[in-house]
Amino acid sequence: MAKLKKHTKRSKIHEVIYEADTPAGKLFDVVLLILIVLSIILVMLESVNSLQAKYGQLFTIAEWVITIFFTFEYIARVISIKKPFKYIFSFYGIIDLISTIPLYLAFFFTGTNALLTVRALRLLRVFRVLKVTRYISEADKLGVALRQSWTKISVFLFAVIIVCIISGTLMYIIEGEASGFKDIPTSIYWCIVTLTTVGYGDIAPVSALGQFLAALIMIMGYGIIAVPTGIVSAEYSRGTEDGTSKGNNATSSDNPFDLNTQSCVNCNHPYHKDDAKYCHQCGYALHYE
Repeated sequence: MAKLKKHTKRSKIHEVIYEADTPAGKLFDVVLLILIVLSIILVMLESVNSLQAKYGQLFTIAEWVITIFFTFEYIARVISIKKPFKYIFSFYGIIDLISTIPLYLAFFFTGTNALLTVRALRLLRVFRVLKVTRYISEADKLGVALRQSWTKISVFLFAVIIVCIISGTLMYIIEGEASGFKDIPTSIYWCIVTLTTVGYGDIAPVSALGQFLAALIMIMGYGIIAVPTGIVSAEYSRGTEDGTSKGNNATSSDNPFDLNTQSCVNCNHPYHKDDAKYCHQCGYALHYE
């Protein structure tokens, strides 16, 4: 195990920008979230021509101020941990980078300002500010359920594609070009739109047989929409029951309410027990002398 860390300038920066348990860390995250929301609002307002013509210069200045803040924040996140690539290639690291560069790209490409709306993804940090680790645990359960359901859903979608190809081909034979079913790909497109209950109405069968087939596809569509949801729900329920069945055998680290937002300065792994002295992933010391 590593010895307790000594306070350094880098460790103080890390404590502020990575940990929401301290007053300074929580204040930093709140300010960060406010700037993210403000930036998104500015991008939306810029798309209104009348406002852009009147306040365009003010919008640009405000956006540059926010972007410069995000730039320094990103650099601080990189330099404040011992293994920067752990952050750079993490989910939040990639989102932070993508959120920062669009305004710089505007020097070389036009129309990139709209990409700034990707900053909305950074609002996920609100989980750290509010310390609602319960929701993070639930999100993990949902992710596991989706992964476990993927094989079943893939097989189901493959069957749906086959149904669309067969139904689309039949509709092409029944209706033909006169009704707008000019070729098999177009007929398959119509079948997908109908099966998913979207129904654009740009193509419609006119013959009795074609309308009967369309009605069957519409009814089938309701069942098809429900099946993937049922598969994921079943896996999610199974995972929840498995977690409940552990009962008293579950360790305190399995309880999300025992976790805080303290992030390891070495591997950047978040969420440790309140009384933890070392990172449960890499063994590095979490506290300072």
